[in-house]
Amino acid sequence: MKPPTNVNLPENDNLINQIDAPQQLLTTIDGIPVRRNFVVHLPYNPHLKKFLKSKRKARILPEVLFWKEVRNNKFYGIDFDRQRIIGNYIVDFYVKALGLVIEIDGTSHDDKEEYDAERQQFLEGLGLKVFRIPNSDMMNDRERVMADLKGFVLECFSV
Repeated sequence: MKPPTNVNLPENDNLINQIDAPQQLLTTIDGIPVRRNFVVHLPYNPHLKKFLKSKRKARILPEVLFWKEVRNNKFYGIDFDRQRIIGNYIVDFYVKALGLVIEIDGTSHDDKEEYDAERQQFLEGLGLKVFRIPNSDMMNDRERVMADLKGFVLECFSV
């Protein structure tokens, strides 16, 4: 589902992406401190809100499986949100305290490489990090996916 493009969003120059308390610790993973990377003033398209409920109810299996792994702070005490609006996009999962977007790429992404690249460039331009999970990996090897996510978090956010 393509988001509406007629919504005016502030230019990136007007989005002062501030990090609150640089080096403020969020958690530790295997004894390694992980710092917060809270990105403020993210653009929000209120016209996408009507799509959130149906997207959550769609219960796409790889997303449900990932949610079971991370909900209720199960992943090292880190709080994940499902289907978060950022700009003209709805991301699959978002960690506010880290400025981390998690996208699970299913068959709907097969012919959308250009769109996905544009979307990722937009998100990274806001100071966010993006972690992509192929659908098949989530379905067939959740343990490795979670280990890869752990490695990504440590690589990007460890002190």
